[in-house]
Amino acid sequence: MMLSSELDDAVPLDEFFRSGGFSAALDTYAATHGGTDRRAVASMWSLYYFSILTIPYIVARRADHALPVAAQNMTIALAEDGLPRALGLARVGDWSEGEDGDLLSFVVPLISQHLAEVVAQLKAQGGMAPKLAWNNAAVYIDYAFNATEREHAGDGDAWASRPLFSAPHLPDGSANPFLGCLRHEIEGGETVCRRKVCCLRYLLPGIPSCGELCALPAQRKPQRKQ
Repeated sequence: MMLSSELDDAVPLDEFFRSGGFSAALDTYAATHGGTDRRAVASMWSLYYFSILTIPYIVARRADHALPVAAQNMTIALAEDGLPRALGLARVGDWSEGEDGDLLSFVVPLISQHLAEVVAQLKAQGGMAPKLAWNNAAVYIDYAFNATEREHAGDGDAWASRPLFSAPHLPDGSANPFLGCLRHEIEGGETVCRRKVCCLRYLLPGIPSCGELCALPAQRKPQRKQ
């Protein structure tokens, strides 16, 4: 993520999604990597997109900086295989929030100003179920928030982002699209994190499993198969 003014070969996100650029990017990725299932191609594309969007946003928000992530003001640049290479931000204000907040509050503008529109485009052009798209985004929000957590809850719960996946509603009263997307389970005496919906990467050639995180038991450890 960088300033749009410094991002080479970038196009406005609105133009990218509405003028055929996104569909062409999916076609390029599919042709380059041999993917034939449109949903799986769109899902893998979204994993790259959501990682470069949500991780910088959450990390900056933990430092009391609110990045301007309204989709209509951002740009995107692609790699040669059609995957997102970088996102560009407009220089708006000083980006300082100046007050503490929790994860549920952090994600409200991210959802309303950006993610909801992208999820809709993934469904319309990639045939991807919204619940899968939200689950893909949830993985990176969970990672970024937990990785930057310095203090754990007094009840001994080390999962800092748990409220995001257990609260039915967000602070603005809207339904929480991340409800139930991730869960922690005890297996073999260890705590493992699991997705609710599989990302379909197993339908793409040469893409390794996401291991214990996968929602499908058969896909968690394929390397153990004989």
